[in-house]
Amino acid sequence: MELFLDTANIEHIRYGVRLGVVTGVTTNPSIISREGKVDYQKLVKEICSIVPGPVSTEVLSLDAQGMVTEAREIAKWAENIVVKIPASLEGLQATAVLAKENIKVNFTLCFSLNQALLGAAAGAAFVSPFVGRLDDIGEDGMEVVADIVEYLDYYQLPTQVIAASIRHPQHCLTAAEIGAHIATVPYNVLLQMIQHPLTDIGIKRFVDDWNKVMGA
Repeated sequence: MELFLDTANIEHIRYGVRLGVVTGVTTNPSIISREGKVDYQKLVKEICSIVPGPVSTEVLSLDAQGMVTEAREIAKWAENIVVKIPASLEGLQATAVLAKENIKVNFTLCFSLNQALLGAAAGAAFVSPFVGRLDDIGEDGMEVVADIVEYLDYYQLPTQVIAASIRHPQHCLTAAEIGAHIATVPYNVLLQMIQHPLTDIGIKRFVDDWNKVMGA
């Protein structure tokens, strides 16, 4: 399972890539807004220059034609751009048009197998079920991800599943166990994934034992 960072913070992205584990980035209007008032195109282009793999950025239009027009322009910004299109009727129509033009689409805000099924049928390169938001309303977000993965695998479809709206390391573990192709995680979750108290205790014990023997 690949790991993407769900952020638009340049320093966090640089560090994630430097760790050698982050292969892509996902953004959305809410994430971009956290960086303050920025030159949106310039920021996305900089992210694309740092990250070796796909960088997803979202359209703001609500109608299909507007989404297509926006997506065509966004796709010119960098070779590794993926355009995020919402899982609505208008978004579905836009996805079908863009897929035929070989513009990669991340069919986002998916909350059901039906939505993912339609996105894949329309030619989306990625579908993004939002795990945490489903959990928030009492549903099992990871069960939805598992259903989508099973469907795509059964029919051998090329669409990849991005487990999104990840809230904690356990989400990442479950996503890997059920076969999600990608998990896109907040920066703090990425850092939490490597942490374990027994590792800290072990490192300290090794250093202490070495110093005792060597007289440091």
